[in-house]
Amino acid sequence: MATPQLSPGVLVREVDLTVGRADNVLDNIGVIAGPFPIGPVDYPIDISTEQDLISVFGKPLSTDSQYEYWMSCSSFLSYGGVMKVVRTAGSTLNNANAGVGTASTTTIRIDNYDDYINNHEDATNYTYAAKNPGSWGNGLKVCFIDDAADQIIGINTTNPGALGATIGFGVTTALSNLVIAGAASTSTFTGVLKGIITGITTDATNGNSSIEVKIVSRVSTAGTFAGTETRVEYAEGSTQASIGTSSTIRFINNSGITTGSTAGLAGVSPASVSDWYENQTLGLTNATIFWRELAPKPTTSQYTAQRQGYGDGLHIVVVDDKGTITGNTGTLLETHLGLSKALDAVSAVNSPQKIWYEDYLADFSSQIYAGGNPSSAADAYHGTSPKATGFSTSFTPITTGDGLWGQDAQGVTFAAIGNKTYTLAGGRDYSASGGMRATLGDLITSYNLFSNKDEVQADYIIMGPSLQTVNDTQAKAGFLISLATQRKDCVATIGAHKADLVGVTNTTTQTTNLIKYFSSLSSSSYAIFDSGYKYTYDRFNNKFVYIPCNADVAGLMTRTNIVAYPWFSPAGQQRGILNNAIKLAYNPSKAQRDQLYPKRINPIITQPGIGTLLFGDKTALGYASAFDRINVRRLFLTIQQALQRSAEAQLFELNDELTRANFRNIVEPFLRDVEAKRGLYGFLVVCDKTNNTPDVIDNNEFRADIFLKPAKSINFVTLTFVATRTGVSFEEVVGTV
Repeated sequence: MATPQLSPGVLVREVDLTVGRADNVLDNIGVIAGPFPIGPVDYPIDISTEQDLISVFGKPLSTDSQYEYWMSCSSFLSYGGVMKVVRTAGSTLNNANAGVGTASTTTIRIDNYDDYINNHEDATNYTYAAKNPGSWGNGLKVCFIDDAADQIIGINTTNPGALGATIGFGVTTALSNLVIAGAASTSTFTGVLKGIITGITTDATNGNSSIEVKIVSRVSTAGTFAGTETRVEYAEGSTQASIGTSSTIRFINNSGITTGSTAGLAGVSPASVSDWYENQTLGLTNATIFWRELAPKPTTSQYTAQRQGYGDGLHIVVVDDKGTITGNTGTLLETHLGLSKALDAVSAVNSPQKIWYEDYLADFSSQIYAGGNPSSAADAYHGTSPKATGFSTSFTPITTGDGLWGQDAQGVTFAAIGNKTYTLAGGRDYSASGGMRATLGDLITSYNLFSNKDEVQADYIIMGPSLQTVNDTQAKAGFLISLATQRKDCVATIGAHKADLVGVTNTTTQTTNLIKYFSSLSSSSYAIFDSGYKYTYDRFNNKFVYIPCNADVAGLMTRTNIVAYPWFSPAGQQRGILNNAIKLAYNPSKAQRDQLYPKRINPIITQPGIGTLLFGDKTALGYASAFDRINVRRLFLTIQQALQRSAEAQLFELNDELTRANFRNIVEPFLRDVEAKRGLYGFLVVCDKTNNTPDVIDNNEFRADIFLKPAKSINFVTLTFVATRTGVSFEEVVGTV
């Protein structure tokens, strides 16, 4: 090929002959699906510790023996692995919520974050909902406050309306020679302070009525209210934007005309004036907490103010008022401060973090989602109605649509609802009575999330507990076997049907039950059967319980990876001791093990002075083969996955001797290392012209044949003891033994 240079020079090129290598592929990942009291539904979550398990999916429950799922996860984690856990769906699951116009709705099941974004973010039938389904969220309180008012003005009257006080009407008070501080200068101002009424409290008995006022602006011409208008933000104690007790206030209707019996300039003298925000508390039953104790008043965000918008600030606090979650009443679970009603608002201190409250809660709250927009209409049940916090022209309030939340900030004065607390209700578990039992169909749906090995990595598919009937348990086991066989990169650990072992006192009956149960399950080298249900301590419910051992079998393979290599057997006294096993529901004798082992069932036994251990290393393969042993299947899984990744590096390269030699140089050192670590007795790699013929090359294919002699584990030991006469030479009798 001619040089691409057009004039004399030196062209430097690189040729990389190091592309591809064979790496370790086992990450000790177990997967399981089951019913849990909390957590996202049908969404795999990585769990590495018991504390993670508690935080995401809650503690184990005695209801419907739900602890079997939880403790199966815990058992696997105790061996050093990590879990991908899926909370299974249920037809009765419902998120606790605050409905729109009602206490709650029974038709909200938000499975997970994706489900919220795709199906529930714009829902109008709830205002707030618990982050995930279940009764756990019932009684949770969501406390909300925005910048609905600045001051509370006390008026000695039994009928504020007769004086002209109406929500949405204007309030004015005269300002004379007010000193206004500026940048390195001061000026004086004469005119009126203009506000809008956002709330009225009527005391028809004692006359201690009041109005809530949002300060809007200063107007320079008091006579016509048509002078220069300057937007002002209220600051407590500031004379520049506040009404004092010595002031005289007037009420102005939407046409700019003084209303009520105080028409003219006389007006009304406030009986008292107080800061609105200073008086606001969270609407709790079991605690009294003032908003001012948590944060300053929410006002216009910097982002919105720069775009001539106003009133977008809000705070949201989530409280465990009854103590059902934390055990302590009035516990603040989350505080989300300085959020925005503007769809495009960005944090001033953490840019470019969006602070539109619905998206912010979806991303950062672990307790709640936001749904229906309270600014769109009044909600009589929760006592909210959107109120204008400014005027469009003169004294005409901004309409509900113009102040609607969820708009971009530019030029919008957002409506307000004030200080409101929502109580979540209507959350349900796996039955109306609080059940925790998942159906076979729902479990299969959850396990199906692991069907694509390119999307979800897995080393062990863990069956966990059996189901109510033996037929359902067999169907669950059969599906998991087919799932592992389809993936071909993991193994399924399959346990017994609980009722076949636990509570059955006759070991002969237990043996017969096991053989009958496992005999109908399909043959596969990607599955492992065991005979165990272990008795262990549930510290959360303070009792001893039986749980399946199939998670322990996966854990033993994890331990083997850690202390040895995948091609070593996980059974026996060196690597096969189960954690946290007090006793077994079924401890087969040698005669019973002789019945189980030919039927592909690995016995789990308790040996005095040793402990409880896996006493077999067969796969579920139904015929004689090297792959009927766990260590051989896992040897091939390890090698196949490692070399498959190496082969992917050869895609789209040229099929010539250089590429084939490069591939051999990757494969052979890897296999020599496996051989040195006792995984192979020998190997041969063929990747040359003999299997990459012209026809293969013309078909755009690349072939490598890898022959392996897998190492075998010892399953049977024979010890022969020979007695000889004193004068006999050992050499004479050795050949006869």
